[in-house]
Amino acid sequence: MTAPGAGRGIGDGEREAEQTTTFGFPRDTFHILHVSTGNVCRSPITERLTRHFLMERLGVLGGGLVVTSAGTWGHEGAPMEANAEAVLADFGADASGFVGRELLDEHVIKADLVLTATRDHRAQVISMGHSAGLRTFTLKEFTRLVRAIDPATLPPLEDGVVLRARALVRAAAALRGWLLAPTAEADEVHDPYGAPLPFFRSIGDEIHEALDPVVTALTGVPART
Repeated sequence: MTAPGAGRGIGDGEREAEQTTTFGFPRDTFHILHVSTGNVCRSPITERLTRHFLMERLGVLGGGLVVTSAGTWGHEGAPMEANAEAVLADFGADASGFVGRELLDEHVIKADLVLTATRDHRAQVISMGHSAGLRTFTLKEFTRLVRAIDPATLPPLEDGVVLRARALVRAAAALRGWLLAPTAEADEVHDPYGAPLPFFRSIGDEIHEALDPVVTALTGVPART
């Protein structure tokens, strides 16, 4: 089996396209898009936890990593679920100012990495086109792949967090056909919508566990102990 072919932000053409993306966006930023269904529970938690962990580890140096979210059936303009806010508060993350969004083509086009809650979300993103296949993963799938990547093969943080992030996505995409999930359920983050706070907290713990190695790989900085 060979590694995946070239795609936006992935493949042998990356070095020749360092200044702009395929779609003309500046290359000094790297956009991470989290996707769930309504964009009021899972993806807001994942978005705001990612921002929180990046700030903890890199501070302003992480400004090149732009983190947003949207929903395949997004509640446009809706606030985050109150229980999702409570989960973020447990981790010391900021929930303020969040507004739900419906997933649009422009969000996928601009994203350098799309992390979804489930395999169905991943399929929906990929079906939108825009060469999204090689940069779209479920969150837990991406975690599994990232764990298998030798950090020494990635550019050091001194070369820039954006360059390191692009290299991480390429490496994960190349591993996808080799490192399969033990079960289909292993790549899913279940929907807590309408559930009581303890279930939300269990989902928050799952998301935290999945995000930690991803943020470590992106930044080269482990979590504080």
